[in-house]
Amino acid sequence: MNPCVSIQINGRAVSVPSGCNVAAALALAGENSSRRSCSGEARAAFCGMGQCQECRVEIDGRPHRLACMTPVRAGMRIVSER
Repeated sequence: MNPCVSIQINGRAVSVPSGCNVAAALALAGENSSRRSCSGEARAAFCGMGQCQECRVEIDGRPHRLACMTPVRAGMRIVSER
């Protein structure tokens, strides 16, 4: 079992397994979406390999990062569009 790391998701501290990606961390934290479509619909990871880009989030102040392709690291700050 992987040790856990502490990260922030939408200003809330959470502990997640160190080997997971940001999309998995969002799901483990109970976040049901990573962004909103132009029409306001909730969107989340779909393909899991970076092609659909539905999982875009802000990571450490950098917008449009792909959550499914980004491994978590201790202290990471993640902001999703709700």
